[in-house]
Amino acid sequence: MPGNTFGQAFRITTFGESHGGAVGVVVDGARPGVEISTEEVQKQLDRRKPGQNSVTTPRKEPDKVNILSGVFEGKTTGTPILMILYNQDADPSAYDDIKQMFRPGHADYTYLHKYGLRDWRGSGRASGRETAGRVAAGAIARKCLEARGVSLFAYTRVAAGITCDTVDTSIIENNPLRACDSDAAARMVTRIEQLKDEEDSAGGIVECMVQGVPIGLGEPVFEKLDAQLAGAMLSIGAVKGIEFGAGFRVADMRGSEHNDQMDESGFVTNNAGGIIGGISTGAPIIFRVAVKPTSSIAREQGTVNLEGKSTRIRTEGRHDVCICPRIVPVVEAMTALVIEDHIKRQAAMMA
Repeated sequence: MPGNTFGQAFRITTFGESHGGAVGVVVDGARPGVEISTEEVQKQLDRRKPGQNSVTTPRKEPDKVNILSGVFEGKTTGTPILMILYNQDADPSAYDDIKQMFRPGHADYTYLHKYGLRDWRGSGRASGRETAGRVAAGAIARKCLEARGVSLFAYTRVAAGITCDTVDTSIIENNPLRACDSDAAARMVTRIEQLKDEEDSAGGIVECMVQGVPIGLGEPVFEKLDAQLAGAMLSIGAVKGIEFGAGFRVADMRGSEHNDQMDESGFVTNNAGGIIGGISTGAPIIFRVAVKPTSSIAREQGTVNLEGKSTRIRTEGRHDVCICPRIVPVVEAMTALVIEDHIKRQAAMMA
């Protein structure tokens, strides 16, 4: 299978390349009658689009969504929903001088060996721009979940080596990093601006919480809910790791510390992150993803060219120094897609 389709009962297929004519998505499986407007989809896309502030790429893409099918008079019809975003600020000329080289950290090398050719214009299909279609689809899934009483949000917990000490959800959309701590956010911006001057980049950690998830979602053994969420997150190009609940700290915990004991009111703790045995417990689902430093940096690095000869490369162009703030809505979108898909699968199984 080509691997461009995600989900079963709620399925999406994304298309397009970074410097091609457009990017977009086809959504299949949205139930009919869900109220959705172009403005609601656009709101989520605006959170992901480039050129938002000084810490993101200066590429000026309006990312205006066009809904071409599947929505009539403000409601989903139950038929496939096609959404497309035309690229308006593509500039592949920045890659002319390096198109014969493999950029460190990018998929140039692996794409060439897999397909026998590669799109050297900003990574083509491997570009983070592909995620615009996911965010558009996630807006549909989010509306479906809201009607079911499920809510979710993500935020930057760590960026450029600086960690948020508090979690204040009210300030997430009020700082350039979408961080949950205003003091930490200010220090993150300062550090990222320094890295920009040094022609380098930074990674971080994005945390996500889902509330209102019903008990019983997940398909043991090979399609556990946490495994599905992990697959969704690792399908995002910049994500290199994921942990749930207590995460990797479990390696240093005792069973008596890690086990989520219960009383009449439910779970006393949530070290499992809302999923036990691959099935949702009804407690909030909490996970964190590790985001790698942006691969495209202007600092000179070593690589090889198409002939396999050693050379030096500088990746000029318009790139994010830290991708965390723009990955936040992508993490939310992929989470919404997984949860809505499993709710529909569970309903079909119990029918």
